[in-house]
Amino acid sequence: MRFGRVRRLPNINYFTPKGVKKLEELILTVIEFEAIRLKDSEGLDQIEAAKKMNISQSTFNRVISSARKKVADAIVNGKAINIKGGNYIIARVRGTDTRPRRGRRGGFGLGPSKECICPNCGTKIPHQRGVPCYKHKCPKCGAMMTRT
Repeated sequence: MRFGRVRRLPNINYFTPKGVKKLEELILTVIEFEAIRLKDSEGLDQIEAAKKMNISQSTFNRVISSARKKVADAIVNGKAINIKGGNYIIARVRGTDTRPRRGRRGGFGLGPSKECICPNCGTKIPHQRGVPCYKHKCPKCGAMMTRT
């Protein structure tokens, strides 16, 4: 399995539409986020972006297409976007760790945190092992909790 290279993890990893009562969530992988960042935010062409990510141009094309489809679905249908998971390596930048990371279903990763947080009001509650944070509702505002 080949791991895509990402420069950095997103600063903000959860986006919710305002005013949606029944919130559905979709997962945008870290690799898909990086593809959007390189192509659409930095304006690189697909060949340059694929080289930076250490993947083939055809793989980059599949990743960016998938990412754009998910973002469009979230905007059009009022879904939350959660950026996490996928198979990636953080690019070496001034001594940064480059061990492979796996997402939510893959095993090792950045490690679990001990709190669930509300993306709306910032309320934190202790994480219960084996129970996903999104299964909890915020005690203050009723929004779905996310993992910090």
